Amino acid sequence: MHYRNGREARNGDKIVQIGNNGEITAFGLLHSAVPGNEYCNGNIAVIQNGNTGACMCDCLHVDDVAVMLKEKGLDKRPAGK
Repeated sequence: MHYRNGREARNGDKIVQIGNNGEITAFGLLHSAVPGNEYCNGNIAVIQNGNTGACMCDCLHVDDVAVMLKEKGLDKRPAGK
């Protein structure tokens, strides 16, 4: 199992899901993924902590992350196999 950028995927990884237009649609932990399948495999346990402090110098807006993905060509889903 591999992510869009080729990195090996493992259950328990913190992941960002990218939608059809390069928008970020979910963030969480990968679970229940089965090796050998790159599509429709696994689930995302959404991470939410209601009281996490934020230092702005350590944060990025999700729209800016989406732009960076597009600049790297990672905003589009790879062609099916």
